[in-house]
Amino acid sequence: MTDLPTELSDIVGARHVLQRATELLVYENDALPGYHKRPRLAVFPGTRDEVIAVVRALHRARVAFVPRGAGTGLSGGALADDVVLIGLQRMRRIISVDPAGRSAVVEPGVVNSSLTKAATPFGLHYAPDPSSQSACTIGGNVAENAGGPHCLKYGVTLNHVLAASVVLPGGDVVRLERPGENDTGYDLLGAYVGSEGCFGVTLDVTVRLTPNPEGIRTMLADFTSVDDAARAASAIVAAGILPAALELMDHGTIEAVESSIYAAGYPRDAAAVLLIEVDGALAGLDDDVSAVQRICRECGAREIRTASDAGERARLWQGRKKAFGAMGRVAPHLAVQDAVVPRTKLAPILARIAEIGARQRIHVCNVFHAGDGNLHPNVPYNGDDPDEAARVHAAMREIMELCIAEGGTITGEHGVGLDKIGYMERLFPGESLDAMCRLRDAFDPERRANPGKVVPSHRCREWLAAPGAHT
Repeated sequence: MTDLPTELSDIVGARHVLQRATELLVYENDALPGYHKRPRLAVFPGTRDEVIAVVRALHRARVAFVPRGAGTGLSGGALADDVVLIGLQRMRRIISVDPAGRSAVVEPGVVNSSLTKAATPFGLHYAPDPSSQSACTIGGNVAENAGGPHCLKYGVTLNHVLAASVVLPGGDVVRLERPGENDTGYDLLGAYVGSEGCFGVTLDVTVRLTPNPEGIRTMLADFTSVDDAARAASAIVAAGILPAALELMDHGTIEAVESSIYAAGYPRDAAAVLLIEVDGALAGLDDDVSAVQRICRECGAREIRTASDAGERARLWQGRKKAFGAMGRVAPHLAVQDAVVPRTKLAPILARIAEIGARQRIHVCNVFHAGDGNLHPNVPYNGDDPDEAARVHAAMREIMELCIAEGGTITGEHGVGLDKIGYMERLFPGESLDAMCRLRDAFDPERRANPGKVVPSHRCREWLAAPGAHT
């Protein structure tokens, strides 16, 4: 029998292979509480060649594995249940930045915001900006097809990935590229982005960089009802205006932010605020600002504030992006949901979510991407209280079922992972789930990459290692 820990230690160095329970404790969770899965062991390659050698060693031993980035995911997707965890956070080189070609090549462990910092001297930035961008990695963003507030205008990760080098679970290394306008063949890169670590391990990613806009206008509109704020968000888009970002935060979120070190100057007595950003060429930009302000007033906005400088803009955005962290003051645990609903149904769906929260006696705080209907109902709670935890999970199920019933979908950017796998059969017919399984087989016929995720195992019968194969 292969001594796998020794073989992996020979590849990456003994200090980069963890086996003791105390060492593995930190890898039992991602950023979503409620799921605890301990890896059999964790290995942390530091170079491309080490990643390839690790994957090939696992293939020879027929051992399942889970790739993991920074662990900021919110679906339980990067948890390794008694299988090997491959941590990629040492792979953090920005290999190249090409200002003329407006692209960069990075390793999967590069932190999202670090890429924008590297591109800033050239007047460029990396557009996808998840709220965790100061910690999350490009490899994890690729796995989850991450979005962020500015995906309303600029698109999600898929829209900014040009190519990726990948080691498949069988050990082969392939280059996946976005087809050009006149190219033929299948878009395998499009299948890989958002595959949640089920198709292979990313070695490097070529991404598109976006020119910084000539002008940016950031506004904060406050409302005395959530319904009015939701109507305003829908009316702005219906008017033909495409904001760079259009975010809604309700009273519970405002209170959490303003009571924290991330206080942004949001009005504490508001029922909701809209954080609205328009950008682009200076010509016509102020016209968009005027139109947005007019629509907000017509929908009942009490006050509309425009950031006077870059510092005020950063402060307004800090409150939004750190809202999840600010809720740590409210309770020790936070359940975060992620569903997408038709934007025109936001107001009634938010009212139904409030009813669910009241009935289950939990405190639902909403902070989400209103422009594309991507909801994030958040519930601060005490996970050590079994009764409260049960009520939170029951409420989350009701919320997801509500969103599906109203024509929505189960995830906008957090992925399916473990948390939403039970809803897949509600959303997709059996034939579609079978097709997903066959696609997965093309990349990973033995199903050793991130087993038990995305597609229910009874639809996509997971490969199980023989007893002792993990050791």
